[in-house]
Amino acid sequence: MSRLSSHYFEHDADIGIIGRGTTVEQAFEAAAQAVFAIITHLDTVQPTTVITIEFEETDLDFALVTWLNQLLGKAREQGMVFSRFHVQHFGSKWHAEALGEKWRAGLEQGTEVKGATLTMLSVKQIGPEWEARCIVDV
Repeated sequence: MSRLSSHYFEHDADIGIIGRGTTVEQAFEAAAQAVFAIITHLDTVQPTTVITIEFEETDLDFALVTWLNQLLGKAREQGMVFSRFHVQHFGSKWHAEALGEKWRAGLEQGTEVKGATLTMLSVKQIGPEWEARCIVDV
């Protein structure tokens, strides 16, 4: 007869990101910058190509995760890195642009971000400022 056993171990495979702005859209843009700053130095990325992302989501928390994961998916799919972001939303419809370039020699590759998670997910207004935060898996 076999005996089953479950255990846990510590790991440092996650990073918490926070984006802040005077609007929820600016907080989402800042959160995206935080994610891509883990991947490379943003000031070395040339914003020469524009990628459009559109989705529908009524819940602000889930919209943040959707936004970040779609950005990461587009970056992987097209071999790109992004440095500038513009987000708009009207009700449940979100429209965003990410500006960046294809990976090239000279761009320092930092840590790969696999995706945004629901862990510590929060989008809320704190006084005059909006804050968008979550844990990203690296």
